[in-house]
Amino acid sequence: MERALLPRVCRALWLCRAGLRFCFTRGPSAPSGAEEGAPRGRDSPASLPQHPGAVLASGRARGDPGQREQSGAGRGSRTGQELLRAQQDLPRAGKGKGPQRKALSLERTKGSEILFGTAPCWLALAQARRALFRLFLKHSSGSARPVRGEFALQAAARGVPVLHVSGRELDVLCRGRPHQGVCLEASPLPFKSLRDAEEPQLGDGQSGRRQLLWLVLEHIQDPMNLGALLRSAYFLGVDRVVASHRNSCPLTPIVSKASAGVMEVFDVYGTDDLQGFLKAKSAEGWEVVGTVSRPGNVEDVPVISCSEFRWDKPIIVVIGSEGEGLSLETQLQCQQMLAIPPGRALHPSIDSLNVSVAAGILLHSICSQKRRHGD
Repeated sequence: MERALLPRVCRALWLCRAGLRFCFTRGPSAPSGAEEGAPRGRDSPASLPQHPGAVLASGRARGDPGQREQSGAGRGSRTGQELLRAQQDLPRAGKGKGPQRKALSLERTKGSEILFGTAPCWLALAQARRALFRLFLKHSSGSARPVRGEFALQAAARGVPVLHVSGRELDVLCRGRPHQGVCLEASPLPFKSLRDAEEPQLGDGQSGRRQLLWLVLEHIQDPMNLGALLRSAYFLGVDRVVASHRNSCPLTPIVSKASAGVMEVFDVYGTDDLQGFLKAKSAEGWEVVGTVSRPGNVEDVPVISCSEFRWDKPIIVVIGSEGEGLSLETQLQCQQMLAIPPGRALHPSIDSLNVSVAAGILLHSICSQKRRHGD
């Protein structure tokens, strides 16, 4: 008799197991009259492993042997995947179809630009030389939070709205450049006009008054180089920087970032007539000194090593473009040309320095004389 009862017990256990699985997959609160294909919640049958017993039990409970459950499972599967993707808010990797994450919707003020990086944004806020529209701060925690708080306080003092956004949205704002968790929407910062510049008082070596040093840039086109030049000029004590408008880089957010924010505190002047400007300053008693990386390419102007130059009157140091150097017209406005002697025999293809590096060496060589003379 025990052997006869064993199959019946096994069958009863199997049915109980199938019934429990059915209750788990369908849920006790599911209405019996639910429409076919309606969303079944997060734990739908399509999201769980199927068992023949579950399909059989579902068919008996619904009065439809298996077919309805299988068709509903397909729609439930697609719905679950879409809900999961929406919750994660992530685009499909490597596919052009399906929901994509939308970029930050930003209706910028006409003519505005996006500054990025801690130093440029902080100095732009502090100096208020621009029109300031909105400050964007990355959601942060830990060590970065006090810095973001200081930015928010500075913006509040200036009446600038603050938006807290994700790092991905900041990447979109500054087009993937290193923002350090801060972006600022502001008006552009143009070159200042020489007509509006205050005329300096020329120094006199005998009276002990301070000598002046100006840096003039011709056709500097790389914003990273321009930013580095401004940073070196400010650090080493250059009194004024003048750039040619034609074929030159404007004062962009990239320039501000490369200058570590110097562009926000240091006036940069522009001129449409560089040769006329140099000629006029020479007539006023300034010494105009050009720079050259290949001394053999210079004619009619003496070339000396930067270490041999003596600073005894107000001077203008003229730096040329990255590839071509100074134009012939500008060279002819110079009293002499300065060169940096190399420390070794150079390969023919590597015979010059980066323009910002060369300018830093030349300016340091000149400015060190000021320190030796006790000025």
